[in-house]
Order: sequence, then structure tokens, then C-alpha cells
Amino acid sequence: MIEQAYKTAESVGLPVWTEDEAGPYQAIPQPGYSWQPAGHPETQPHEYVRGGTAKFLTLFHPASGQVRGKPVTQTTNAVLHPWLKDELSSVLETIPESEEGTIERSWDYWGYPSERLEELTGNPAEKVRMLLVLDNLKGHYSKDFVSWSLERGIALLYTPLGGSWLNMAESVQRIIIRRVLDGQHYKSAIELMDALGAGVRGWNANPTPFVWGGKRKERRRRARERRHALGGSGAYAGKALVPRGRVSSLEAA
Repeated sequence: MIEQAYKTAESVGLPVWTEDEAGPYQAIPQPGYSWQPAGHPETQPHEYVRGGTAKFLTLFHPASGQVRGKPVTQTTNAVLHPWLKDELSSVLETIPESEEGTIERSWDYWGYPSERLEELTGNPAEKVRMLLVLDNLKGHYSKDFVSWSLERGIALLYTPLGGSWLNMAESVQRIIIRRVLDGQHYKSAIELMDALGAGVRGWNANPTPFVWGGKRKERRRRARERRHALGGSGAYAGKALVPRGRVSSLEAA
């Protein structure tokens, strides 16, 4: 269902956003590459004081590449839910009301049949206005947050256990975090959070849209075919195997 959302929802005017929380990250000397003048490599102290930790809330729109992020010290529901509601309300204001009754805008299409909607909330929006992909943390199933989302036309699509690779917010987080942390030494959590905020602004100055699958997926598919996949599993052989009971012309020779 999540893959279907990535592939088709935007084409029918249904925005797809993704959400995740990253961290904690420590305010200590961080390993990694950094840009420095030639002959003056970055050095890090052997002794340091731990300056606390920071986390990173992320709301990502793959189709445009835009990131809405907030550095925080903790990601409890009391912190996450108010931020999410504010950001999602802002996103909804940018989505024009559609009069089209396409099947993609029905709740049932995205896994919310009428009986489930009645169980979750008594007053859902008439149709789906946007999709939100997020992981299956217990806090994301909070009745208050789920009801709030459905009442505003936001269908929540949860990644399955072990399915974090389906959440593209994690992909953009890795890029931004690496830019911010690699080779740096932040002395405090506040300094680290300022850097995370700057990383988001830097990304949004020239955002990169993400596409699900794309040319790389097709190349991987062709590569798997060349490796002679065995029985449709992840195993493969470097060459085609001769079925039992048959001898190739080479072996016969």
C-alpha cells in the first residue's frame, strides 16, 4: 500500500508526506570527513565533555524534496504530536479542495473501511486529502492523534515491523544528519540543534525530489536476472545451473 502511494497518489493530486524521528545524537567529537583548507586537516580532542543529546523530528515531501524539521531534546508524545499537528495543518492549507470523487480519495482504498473508521473516530473527513507514511511506534497509534488526522482527511500508512526502508523520511534524514555531524565537534545540545536547523535550511535551499524505484530499481532487476535467481528467493548463482539428469554439451565434450 505504501509503495502504491509513492507510485500513484501524487499523479491524482493526493500529496504523500513521510514522518520520522531521528536520534539521539551526542554533542561530542564526531568522526567523518569535513571540508578543510589544504594542509590544515580537522583535528578532534582526545578529551572532551559530553554536552548532551539532541533528536530530530522530520516531515518530508518526496515529490518536492521539501523538509520540515525540528531539532528537539526529546520526542515524547507531548512534544511530537503538537508539532505534527501544526505542521500538518500548515500543509493542508496548501492543498486545494478537490471535488473529484476518484477511488484513490476513498478511505476504503487506503485500508480504512467504514467499520474501522467508526472504531477510530466518529467524524472522519468525507474523503482523503493527503497520505502520511510513518513508522509503527506506539505513540503514532494514539487515539487523539489518529482521530485528529482522520477528521482532517489524513490517511495514516504505517510501515510494518522491519519495514523502515519504506519510509523515505529516513533516507533524507541520513543525508542531512551526515552533512551536519561528520567531522564536527559540537560543545552542547543547543549548538547541535542549531546545526541541525541549519542543515534543514541548507537542504531546502536546493531540495532534491525523491522517486520510488526509478532507474536504479530497474538496473537492480536486470542484475538479478543476470545472476540467475533461484526459485524467486534472494539466493542466486553466478552462472546458469544445469537441471539434474541433463548434461551440457561442454561437460559431454
